[in-house]
Amino acid sequence: MACCGSCLCCQCCCCTEGETRTPEELTILGETREDEDEILPRKDYESLDYDRCINEPYVEVLEGLDSKKTKKYEALKWMLVFAIGVSTGLIGIFVDFFVRLFTQLKFRLVGKSVEECSENGCLALSLLELLSFNMAFVFIASVLVLIEPVAAGSGIPEIKSYLNGVKIPGIVRLRTFICKAIGVLFAVAGGLFVGKEGPMIHSGAIVGAGLPQFQSITFKKIRFQFPYFRSDRDKRDFVSAGAAAGVAAAFGAPIGGTLFSLEEGSSFWNQALTWKVLFCSMSATFTLNFFRSGINYNKWGSFQLPGLLNFGEFKCPDGDKNCHLWTAVDLAFFVLMGVVGGLLGAMFNCINKRLAKYRMRNVHPKAKFIRVLESLLVCMLTTVVVFMASMTLGECRDLAPPTANNTTAIVSANEDVNSTIRQFFCSNRTYNDMATLFFNPQETAIHQLFHQDATFSPVTLLLFFVLYFLLSCWTYGVSVPSGLFVPSLLCGASLGRLVANILKMNLGMHIYSGTFALIGAAAFLGGVVRMTISLTVILIESTNEITYGLPIMITLMVAKWTGDFFNKGIYDIHIHLKGVPLLEWETEVEMDKLTASDIMEPNLTYVYPHTRIQSLVSILRTTVYHAFPVVTENREYEKEFMKGNILVSNNIRFKKTSVLTRAGEQRRRCQSMKSYPSSELRNVCDEQVGVEPAEEGQDILQQMLERRHMPYPNLYPDQSPSEEWSMEERFRPLTFHGLILRSQLVNLLIRGVCYAENQSSASQPRLSYAEMTEDYPRFPDIHDLDLALLNPRMIVDVTAYMNPSPYTVSPNTHVSQVFNLFRTMGLRHLPVVNAVGEIVGIITRHNLTHEFLMAKLRQHYITI
Repeated sequence: MACCGSCLCCQCCCCTEGETRTPEELTILGETREDEDEILPRKDYESLDYDRCINEPYVEVLEGLDSKKTKKYEALKWMLVFAIGVSTGLIGIFVDFFVRLFTQLKFRLVGKSVEECSENGCLALSLLELLSFNMAFVFIASVLVLIEPVAAGSGIPEIKSYLNGVKIPGIVRLRTFICKAIGVLFAVAGGLFVGKEGPMIHSGAIVGAGLPQFQSITFKKIRFQFPYFRSDRDKRDFVSAGAAAGVAAAFGAPIGGTLFSLEEGSSFWNQALTWKVLFCSMSATFTLNFFRSGINYNKWGSFQLPGLLNFGEFKCPDGDKNCHLWTAVDLAFFVLMGVVGGLLGAMFNCINKRLAKYRMRNVHPKAKFIRVLESLLVCMLTTVVVFMASMTLGECRDLAPPTANNTTAIVSANEDVNSTIRQFFCSNRTYNDMATLFFNPQETAIHQLFHQDATFSPVTLLLFFVLYFLLSCWTYGVSVPSGLFVPSLLCGASLGRLVANILKMNLGMHIYSGTFALIGAAAFLGGVVRMTISLTVILIESTNEITYGLPIMITLMVAKWTGDFFNKGIYDIHIHLKGVPLLEWETEVEMDKLTASDIMEPNLTYVYPHTRIQSLVSILRTTVYHAFPVVTENREYEKEFMKGNILVSNNIRFKKTSVLTRAGEQRRRCQSMKSYPSSELRNVCDEQVGVEPAEEGQDILQQMLERRHMPYPNLYPDQSPSEEWSMEERFRPLTFHGLILRSQLVNLLIRGVCYAENQSSASQPRLSYAEMTEDYPRFPDIHDLDLALLNPRMIVDVTAYMNPSPYTVSPNTHVSQVFNLFRTMGLRHLPVVNAVGEIVGIITRHNLTHEFLMAKLRQHYITI
């Protein structure tokens, strides 16, 4: 008997009874392994439906469109995109204003206390004062996350999943936005090693999702009659624009924001969407710039502060002709820094992944207040470390005189960097280098490392990096809104500045320290998040220095390649830990050994074009599927359809043996499962093949076609098909006519769209497109239906509301083609239809995940 992993893992696995299951068996059965190393995609996540449902109500809308209405609709889109950008910029102003207010208040009071207590010997009181500020702020942030747990973290993994086509409950709700925006300002002001830039991306995406809807699920009184953009397709386009606007507002990088939305998520993209997203990003950037410049400088319209985080101006001192921002020789060091950044980023991700798994097993299952206690514990330890390191580990460095040559770079507030130094325990004309880094906002510390002419001690930089690395790794994942961009930039900048100091002091090289600090920041951030194109552009736009394009790009590429050798990026890791069925850009080459028939689900639940209410209610209440094929059986023409050993369809002849059927595919799968060690899989197949065997030499397809003339069992609640049907009855050939969604069926039942048995289907009430989409995005549930108001013998004609022309694939289509079609078109369901128009299976997102495909590939190898 195989054990559940290695010997060390055997102690925690349930291997004492029964047989163990391989990962492919678990994937096929739809289960998950409790072993910490095996997390399979969860099947309760739904896909967004990016494909349009071209049914009769939608066609009526199209027929009513003219050029004037089309231009009005397009103008409305542009207006909403502009409103999303402006709103995102205003959110950035709100967060930045209060973070600066609370941080300045805290550091001013605590700094004054430290100066007084350093002479009177009451530093413990200063520490208690700092603890009271930080823990009060973090407590508020953590409680807000208890109200809406989805607001925890940066939100980038969730938004990346949403743009990939996965619907995560509550991710774009108004309550999530309130908890996120308010929580992040308290988390940053509370002294945690987190940033506000990541949550800005999430906040922008929520604005993009909610603003065009003109309604709120959280606050039900917010509801306006706005019948436009009631589909997943429109909503995801606006979410893409909002996420890009969030990046643009955070870094002052509108082009980088557009590329971020393209690179990190959106599977479907076109030129018109690119233009709208860029316009939205520009609107957010200049809105933020306009108000920040006016508030900070009282110069309205000067546009001097483009983003929440910008790196200042990189330039050599005036008159220093030997100074260069970087040279060709420096590229070799940049490549080495990229390698180191990739290694450190991989280590950061590995440690954080283990911490996240520990929280999943030991913190999250317990009472909610345990999460608050963990946040407070992290806050308390961080505060103590910052205070003690600043008081005991810092060195007193000489303060550079404020000459023209020494004050060459300016901070975002257009003040000299030297004004932000801290002189704790140091005499006049000297400053405490460790306190200067710790007792300033993170953005100010980054400016210090980029532009401060006076050197930091190498020992101080090394200690600062180690402490910041460990504490930021522990902090990312606690129950507070938290970003990772700024902590990663600060860690990397300290490492780059350390390299610059060593090259200057030990090798005597004439280099620009700020450049090495910037490259170090890029290397570490690239090693953690593994972004390439968008991150390169974001950093170039933040520096406002195009000459940094080549070194930044090379460094990020090397850091990504190095880190990818060990593990994935931090956001992909957390997506995997959440069990989100994310689809990568493309499949591996070896997956083309599989076809659509290998990965599809042949066991279908379907409806007829005219179905009784009793059957529909039974189907909807006993299944969890979100779409149902609409099928017929064509009994009248079947004998003419069969001519000897040839099937004739649309004047095309097929050999019967070459036509795939659902029953034949299921029988083949069951035979292949016989080789699996799991008794449960064998039993499942035995139940399905437990019918009378066909006569020797009898054609299976011919036998199935003969059985189709038998009375079809009714779908009544008291008669379960899985108990009494044979395999041929369960997997009988069915002619495919279209797809209808669960939400559409429930909507038809609730609105009483049906006709009596003695009436024509033309007497059935008709619903308009506006009525079909009125309840979007929260459609009613089948359990909300009052059965007393319905006659179970009434019939529902679904043909007018189904999608008669969805994308379909042949059973012989290779997996790479299926994958590309599904991902690029943003599909939710992909029917598999054979050569004679019969549906033989259906493919969803879960059939295309890497784990599922690998399981099927192993099964394929076993079979052959």
